[in-house]
Amino acid sequence: MSRTQSIGGCPVAHEASAPADHHGYEPFNQDDPFPAYAKMRHEQPVMFDDRTNLYVVSAYDDVKAVFEDWETFSSENAQAPVRSRGPQATQIMNDGGFTVYSGLSARRPPEHTRIRAVAQKAFTPRRFKVLEPMIRDNVKASIQDMLAKDTPHADIVSEVAYSLPTITILTLIGESTDPETIDQYKRWSDSRGAMTWSNLSDEEQIPHAHNLVEYWARCRELVAQAHEEGGDNLTADMVRDQEAGAEIDDHEIASLLYSLLFAGHETTTTLISNAVRVLLSHRDQWKTIVEEPKKISKAIDEVLRYAGSIVGWRRKALKDAEVGGVPIPEGAELLLLMGSANRDETRFDDGESFDISRSNAREHLSFGFGIHYCLGNMLAKLQTKIALEELSSAIPSLELDEPEGIPFRENISMRIPEHVHVTWNEA
Repeated sequence: MSRTQSIGGCPVAHEASAPADHHGYEPFNQDDPFPAYAKMRHEQPVMFDDRTNLYVVSAYDDVKAVFEDWETFSSENAQAPVRSRGPQATQIMNDGGFTVYSGLSARRPPEHTRIRAVAQKAFTPRRFKVLEPMIRDNVKASIQDMLAKDTPHADIVSEVAYSLPTITILTLIGESTDPETIDQYKRWSDSRGAMTWSNLSDEEQIPHAHNLVEYWARCRELVAQAHEEGGDNLTADMVRDQEAGAEIDDHEIASLLYSLLFAGHETTTTLISNAVRVLLSHRDQWKTIVEEPKKISKAIDEVLRYAGSIVGWRRKALKDAEVGGVPIPEGAELLLLMGSANRDETRFDDGESFDISRSNAREHLSFGFGIHYCLGNMLAKLQTKIALEELSSAIPSLELDEPEGIPFRENISMRIPEHVHVTWNEA
C-alpha cells in the first residue's frame, strides 16, 4: 500500500514500509533509527532516498566533510520546509507578513559572517554566568514539586525539561516568563518544528501557519521594544550594537530571535530529557554520576554523541560534487545524519555502546561543525549539567518507569521523546 505526497515540491510515492534498498531507514520515524543507520553506514553510506529526494549521508567522515565545505554545500535549505507549504498555509503566512528567512543556520558568508559576529558578541559567557543561579533555582523548584506529589512518579519532560530552557531563553532575550508566555512560546515552537521538519498535510499545516505568523510578529515587537526601552538582555545588546554602527538591521535581529527562541529551548528540553533517559537506562553510569558529580560534564558529551537532540541536518550542493565516492549533482539536497555519524565505529570504538568515560566523546557532531557550529552549545550544556547535578543529588534512586514505552515524535531532523516517566524510592 502506498500514497503520493509532495516532498520538497516534488510528488513522490511513499511506501507503507520501506523497501529493502532503504536498509530499514524510515525518514520520519525516530523511535529507533539506529539499526537502520548502522546498515546504511556499512552498506550504503551515501544513499539517495527517492521518498524525500535527499541524498542521505551516514558516515562520520563524510558528514563532517560536507559540514566543513560550506562553499560547495550550502546551508540555505537548512530551515526550508521538508514538505512544501500548501496554498492555504502559504496565503496565511503571506497575509500575516511572515518574512523571516533564518537567523544564522541557513545563511551563507559573507552575510552569515557579518550577522554571527554581532550575535556572538552579545551571546557571551558573562550572560550565562548571570543566568546560572536562576537556572539552578528553577531546577530545584521543579524537583521539590516532584517530591511533593502523592505518588513517586513523574515525567521528566513535562515536569523538569519543559519549562526550564524556555524560562532561560526568555530571560536572556528580555521577554516575560509568566506561565502563559511559556506555554505560548512552546506552542509556537511546536508549530515551527512541525512546519519545517515534519510531513504535514495541507490541512494540518493551517493552525501551525497561524502560530508562526504570531511568533514572527512577537519577535519584531521585541526588537521595537528594545529600541524604545533598552534593557539588560541579549536583544537590547544587539540593538545597542546596531545603533553604535554594527552592520545588522532590525529584520535580522528579529530573525535571530525567531531562531534562538526555538533552538535555544526546544533542543535543550530534548537534551535534558535524553540525558536522564539514557543515564537511567545505563544504571551503572547513573550511579557513577551520583557518586562522582564531576563526571557529569563528560557524561553530557557522551549523551550528545549517543542520543543527540538533532539527528539530521540538510545541505544543498551548489555545484557538481562527490561525497563518499558518490556523485552529487548541482542542486541536489543532502541530509547529514549526525545521529549515525556519532556512532560510526571508524571514529568511536564500540560506537553503539554508551560509555561516559569515552575519551573522544567531544568529537560528536551534534552541534554541527565548521562555520555553523551551534552558537548556544555552552548554554545548552550548562542547563543540562545543572539539571543532572540536582536530580542525581536529590533523587539518587531515580529510575525509568516503562523504559521500553517511550515514543518519539515523527520528524526528519530531531529525536524528541514525548515523555520520560520516572519513579523513585520514597524516603
